[in-house]
Amino acid sequence: MSENENATPDADEPPPVEASCSTDCSSENDPSIGTPRRNFVVEIMAAGVGALVGIVPAAIGGLFFLDPLLRKRGKGEGDGFIETDLVLDALPEDGTPIRYTVRDDLINAWNMFPDQPIGSAWLRRIQDQVLAFNTVCPHLGCAVEHRPSEGDFYCPCHTSAFDMNGEPLNVIPPRAMDTLEAEVRDGRIWLKYQEFRGATSEKVPV
Repeated sequence: MSENENATPDADEPPPVEASCSTDCSSENDPSIGTPRRNFVVEIMAAGVGALVGIVPAAIGGLFFLDPLLRKRGKGEGDGFIETDLVLDALPEDGTPIRYTVRDDLINAWNMFPDQPIGSAWLRRIQDQVLAFNTVCPHLGCAVEHRPSEGDFYCPCHTSAFDMNGEPLNVIPPRAMDTLEAEVRDGRIWLKYQEFRGATSEKVPV
């Protein structure tokens, strides 16, 4: 055996010093550093996604709830007028009245029923204008008829009578026939249909 192999370390020689590192040095290799910040970002993103998931159904539900209020009524243009399928030339030039069934889209809460009859009107052509009356008698709500032989409007329920301008011919009706607003737009007749309270001298919409 060689002399080097049998040599023993000097008792006075200090033990070898292992490489050491400060806390800052060891933290560089610690994967847990930065985790709180990443968790915070993830939580913010999750909260944003959750908010979107909740807002979208709520917005859709809100639009569904408000739909009857936001929806335009029928064939009108937002001014209450309804476009009829009549042109001015369809009315007799001599002023003979034509009974017209008014149709519109009915909205009942969240249901819409398109092109439904909502009432009727007597229409008379006066040159290039239209004179319109509600066919409901202002007395007690019966239907007013036209009598060509008498040249008047007549209610068979209580013998109310009106001239061709809707003015009462006897004391039975409390007021004249209820006129309706009518306009001619590009040759087509537009009508603002309304109903009114009966048995009163005042014309009160209902």
